[in-house]
Amino acid sequence: MNLVPRWEFLGVALSALLVATVAIAAAPATKPADPPAHELVRKLADDYWAFFLRENPETATLLGEYKYNASLTDYSLAHVDVLRSETAALLARAEAIDAQGLSPVDRLDRQLLVRNLADQLEAIRLRNYEMPISQMGDSVHLRLPQLATIAPFDSVAHFEDYIARLEAIPTVIDQVIEGSRAGLKDGLVQPRFLLEKTVAQCTAVIDAAGPANPFAAPVERIPESMPAADRKRLRESIIAVVDQKVRPAYSRLRTFIAEEYAPRGRIEPGIWSLPDGEARYRFAIRTQTTTTMSAEQIHELGLAQVAELEKQITALARSAGYPDRASFEKAVYSSPSLHATSRQQILDNFRRYIGQMEPKLPELFGLLPKNRLIVTSVPAYMEKESTTQYIPGTPDGSRPGQVWVVTYDYATHDVLDDEATAYHEGVPGHHMQISIAMELPGLHPFHRTLYDNAYVEGWALYAERLGKEVGFYQDPASDLGRLRSELYRALRLVADTGVHAKHWTRQQMVDYWNLHLAPASDAEMDRYIAWPGQALGYKVGQLKILELRERAKTELGPRFDIKAFHDEILGAGPMPLDLLDARISDWIARVKGG
Repeated sequence: MNLVPRWEFLGVALSALLVATVAIAAAPATKPADPPAHELVRKLADDYWAFFLRENPETATLLGEYKYNASLTDYSLAHVDVLRSETAALLARAEAIDAQGLSPVDRLDRQLLVRNLADQLEAIRLRNYEMPISQMGDSVHLRLPQLATIAPFDSVAHFEDYIARLEAIPTVIDQVIEGSRAGLKDGLVQPRFLLEKTVAQCTAVIDAAGPANPFAAPVERIPESMPAADRKRLRESIIAVVDQKVRPAYSRLRTFIAEEYAPRGRIEPGIWSLPDGEARYRFAIRTQTTTTMSAEQIHELGLAQVAELEKQITALARSAGYPDRASFEKAVYSSPSLHATSRQQILDNFRRYIGQMEPKLPELFGLLPKNRLIVTSVPAYMEKESTTQYIPGTPDGSRPGQVWVVTYDYATHDVLDDEATAYHEGVPGHHMQISIAMELPGLHPFHRTLYDNAYVEGWALYAERLGKEVGFYQDPASDLGRLRSELYRALRLVADTGVHAKHWTRQQMVDYWNLHLAPASDAEMDRYIAWPGQALGYKVGQLKILELRERAKTELGPRFDIKAFHDEILGAGPMPLDLLDARISDWIARVKGG
């Protein structure tokens, strides 16, 4: 998923504006009563949301909030001080609210606000915002071109908003360079070999001139219904600003990275090599898994899960008539059908898998998403370093949810995992969970859009198994793809903690991976290095949901209803795993009580 709020990656906090105090000329005869706690929570949430949208205008656009469509995020170092003070003030407001007597919805919102604001302040303290550049799709230089895909282009005003954003890109690039230089002084920088990859990414934007540039893509979407003069003006303006301002700004960024930044990138891949490295990784684990697990506990969990899934693959091999895993995989991997024959075939496969799952959803859920889902390719400018991902639609359905599929180098694309990935990114995975959260009545907008990694990615990994439960993965090769997909996530627990806590080299990561699931993907290994802890959320979250399901089945017996269980998991929006645990425990108690 992309374009999630920038503090997930840069450590910049968002908060609400302080309510100005109004001087009163004469003291009242009696002290006014304090507002009810319910009103304090609502006002706090409203203020937080208003400031969130203003400080994250690109994410606001993604969410269908177009008030700041002509703006870009302020990445300047001076602005960090503003955000720090306002976040601290908002956190104080949240902590001052007495939770006693609050409704369950208000109590949950207060808990979520307190946790998120505290985490944002800690991310600022760690100065994570001083590492804004990586090869990942959420690095600023790759986030910006995505506006050409997610912004609305149905009116002259929306095109003019986009042009204003293009005009602002040179300033953003200068801010990114400023923040990166501060990181160099503080010893906060990504590994050199990862930063070298970003040079080529910038080059892809620089070398594409005129209409061929990814930033110029909207010129092909100017509605014919617009007056001819407007169409001509908008087209010429977009191409001019792309060629005269955007491409030169990216050229400036490329020069900075190639000549000044990447050569001073760190040598060791693990976050432990940064200042306060162990504390940084503990923070990453806590925020990405929403648990108190240690790196050692997660590492051991990963080893156990790898062993268990390899047993399941061996059992599948024998059920398919092979004596062992090796002979089964050799037969599958030597099949001509293992690789795609075209980009279109990959897209067609994803559409077929999602299409067969959609009629099955009523067997598993009462809550169903209203928004549509489409499948398309990852944009060309980012496809070489990208993975297949989900891009949320807007709450009003004006833009459907999208699965961006990697179709690059299709001749070597391994199609075995595609069925599981389609369920993960589409339905009943990300599209299901995120769209339902956006559509839930009574849920505050700030809560709808929270990105609790372990909940969101844990649900999507859990959703892959649901395909098996409704009768899919009929081909043993496809079922191998499902198990291999889950093994992939178990290996992440070991590789991520290995490199960031146990001081593994990148080669040790590759060697361990190849021992269990060869070949190791360069892009995946680099992802774990650049984004510590994020890959842990998938398996940790999935295992928690499976644990809650087994607990509910055991305690409720014949009263257990899978549709009711899933609706309870999805019916209050994303949340940390401990709060999800409490929610399911309450549901079990309610069902027991009739």
